[in-house]
Amino acid sequence: METLQLEKQETIAPLVTQVSGSVAVLEAMIAENVNEIFGYPGGAIMPIYDALYDYQNKLNHILVRHEQGAIHAAQGFARASGKTGIVFATSGPGATNLVTGLADAMIDSTPLVCITGQVFAHLLGTDAFQETDVINITTPVTKWNYQVTDATEIPAVLAKAFYIAASGRPGPVLIDITKNAQLQVFDYKGYTKCQHIRSYRPKPIVRKEYLEEAAKLINEAKKPFVIFGQGIILGSAEKEFTTFIEKGNLPAAWTIMGMSAIPTDHPLGVGMLGMHGNYGPNVLTNECDVLIAVGMRFDDRVTGRLDKYARQAKVIHLDIDPSEIDKNVKTTVPVWGDCKETLPMLTALLDKKDNSAWIERFAEFAREELNTCITPELNPESEELTMGEVIKTLNELTGGNAIVVTDVGQHQMVACRYTKYNSSKSNITSGGLGTMGFALPAAIGAKFGAPQRTVVAIIGDGGVQMTIQELGTIMQTGIAVKIMILNNQFLGMVRQWQELFMDKRYSFTDIKSPDFVKVADGYGIAGRKVSDRIDLAGAVKEMLDFDGSYLLEVMVGKENNVFPMVPQGCSVSEIRLK
Repeated sequence: METLQLEKQETIAPLVTQVSGSVAVLEAMIAENVNEIFGYPGGAIMPIYDALYDYQNKLNHILVRHEQGAIHAAQGFARASGKTGIVFATSGPGATNLVTGLADAMIDSTPLVCITGQVFAHLLGTDAFQETDVINITTPVTKWNYQVTDATEIPAVLAKAFYIAASGRPGPVLIDITKNAQLQVFDYKGYTKCQHIRSYRPKPIVRKEYLEEAAKLINEAKKPFVIFGQGIILGSAEKEFTTFIEKGNLPAAWTIMGMSAIPTDHPLGVGMLGMHGNYGPNVLTNECDVLIAVGMRFDDRVTGRLDKYARQAKVIHLDIDPSEIDKNVKTTVPVWGDCKETLPMLTALLDKKDNSAWIERFAEFAREELNTCITPELNPESEELTMGEVIKTLNELTGGNAIVVTDVGQHQMVACRYTKYNSSKSNITSGGLGTMGFALPAAIGAKFGAPQRTVVAIIGDGGVQMTIQELGTIMQTGIAVKIMILNNQFLGMVRQWQELFMDKRYSFTDIKSPDFVKVADGYGIAGRKVSDRIDLAGAVKEMLDFDGSYLLEVMVGKENNVFPMVPQGCSVSEIRLK
């Protein structure tokens, strides 16, 4: 994409003056209405940080403790605010430390603009100190990347970067700027926002004939079923989607990334899809006659065995990314386009129908799941605390109004199964990549992105130790993040698989941890540890009411499992309740 040409430009504050490449970078940030930058300085990006010294009243830079923390924080910021997250890092290890976050943002469609410093242009290819080929390293995990060696390119390249990152299906963009380009002084004529790039089409053309075919299938269906993903949230189409399912009286289930697009207690919301999703949505995927997928990509954790997935159904797939159509599941009718545009057009063609008998089928499965899985998890009879009852207590005290940021593991699945949400952009998790260590820095970013909302990070005892140094970022910024560590003294998700499929051969999943409350205290963060049910509600309330960040460690059962579960290699209708 390096050769794409810029067209249809909108000039911001035109002027002619002599500035350095570093100043041009910061002026681009201001023109793009950037407020927060997450970063870590180093030798190759030092000129930009020197220029940033004079911009501290215009740009808020958050100093993280590791570049991976910077990019996960930028992801959390983007997901909570709906804006593009910004990252600054230096060359070599600074740039390579971003790779995990870039891959995470790429697969979860999170808009980021990452600026990395690079060695002087004349040193490129010489194995200079802290030189890496960041362009080739990051090409597979970015929507676009580009190396700047001449400062005159900076305004146009950054304009293109912001446009590509946020338009169409969003994603991460990385711009690598050599040190000479940062220092170079040139005639700066203002910043021009990008509105169009020749040969880049972020939104495919909507074909009305496909909408008509889709509406006909839905109107004729006896068992229509909607499954939806994050595309609803990314497209700001929550209202349009709600109108769509309500007019058609269509039962709808969400992916992990689509969660919170509609309130979790919406009458037509039938639960979560996937390996640890709800019973009814998984089983009935293989009974519906028309499957309507909106803004989701048929991930393997949702589909299970593809050769046994919805073979009986006619499939309608609405997506902004044409490459997702027919990639995993063969589509009967493709509906390309932005769902904020296509959903109203489809809704207008729908008949109002009574699907109550079909919806009751979901309710029947829900009652069976309630008795077998949910009640024992939320209201356990054992002395040990369960993760589910912790989430239940959190729901009762937040009223479903908090942003919940989860890490990866059993706690993630339990939180996604049982957390209640009233509004969109409330569930932030690492979906496609499954990155342990995501939650703590992402929660910091989410709080900067939505400062008026309560942000709760729910983390396992394994994942928290991957980025625990970001407690230092909390200490320095004073940001108020609520941290709940659900400690089962295991790498729980792997242990569950070892129990069920490997004869309880617990190979290196028994993990020892520090005293997390003491660690938090070392960073000046209040905390508490609980292991008794009688103390749980009071401790969660204390955490939520505390003026500032707070770490609550909850000791839960060591060998509790998350059910339902679709075993690997099985179809979604082979989901196990126990």
